[in-house]
Amino acid sequence: MRNRSALILSVFLVVNAPIALADPAEIHVYKSPTCGCCAKWIDHLETNGFSVRTTEVANVGPVRRANGVPENLGSCHTALVGGYVIEGHVPATDIVRLLEEKPDIAGLAVPGMPIGSPGMEGPNPERYHVLAFGAGTKLTAFATHGP
Repeated sequence: MRNRSALILSVFLVVNAPIALADPAEIHVYKSPTCGCCAKWIDHLETNGFSVRTTEVANVGPVRRANGVPENLGSCHTALVGGYVIEGHVPATDIVRLLEEKPDIAGLAVPGMPIGSPGMEGPNPERYHVLAFGAGTKLTAFATHGP
């Protein structure tokens, strides 16, 4: 029984361990000064090895448009990292994968604010897609999360 408990604890720690970035990437987040879920998403990024620079803006829309994020993919914050745009509550694991694989896209987006995404934790998590987008590229699912 003792070995089983140790095994379960080990698996829990590995699964819930922060992501190790070989070279911590700086991510620049544009957000409303009053958005609580944006602050939680930033905490998620920092926990997972990102260095975060934050700029508070009254309206994220102009930042989103200036960086080519389609209106239908909008969320509450926009971030820039490694030449890519990150829109909404994209998990750190997907950002790390993006930076490692370097696909020919403009960025990743989680439209809206799905319950269960980083920064939007809560009961009854939803299944949601992280979408890859860019000029001349078809909108595709980069990752899927949730139940």
